[in-house]
Amino acid sequence: MTDIFNKKKRSQIMSKISGKNTKPELIIRKALFAEGYRYRLHKKDLPGKPDIVFTSRKKVIFINGCFWHGHSCKRGTLPETNKNFWAKKIDGNKKRDKRNLKKLKTMEWDILTIWQCEIKKSTLEAQINRIKVFLEKK
Repeated sequence: MTDIFNKKKRSQIMSKISGKNTKPELIIRKALFAEGYRYRLHKKDLPGKPDIVFTSRKKVIFINGCFWHGHSCKRGTLPETNKNFWAKKIDGNKKRDKRNLKKLKTMEWDILTIWQCEIKKSTLEAQINRIKVFLEKK
């Protein structure tokens, strides 16, 4: 299937996609705040600038977009156009993620990754419970 936008317009659209404060992040952050958890955001001194940081607990949460981080779900599939570019781009993102997780583990941080496809109204409560277990685990 061909793209409905020309190359210049598609590039303009893709450049507007934000790397932080995404809708999935905001959903999780709002729910955690309502549960009484306080956290830092996108701490620049940590590898990968984790989305949510619990400094005193030494725990971080990454909320990954399925497409951008190469998840194995429906949303993680590559587009039909410009496949080589996207394969290289997503592969680079996955390698960078792996390096950042390794650095964080070396620094003795606990890590939880939540995928965009896991955040749905029907499963939000389950995700929050999963996060609570992660945060309370010593």
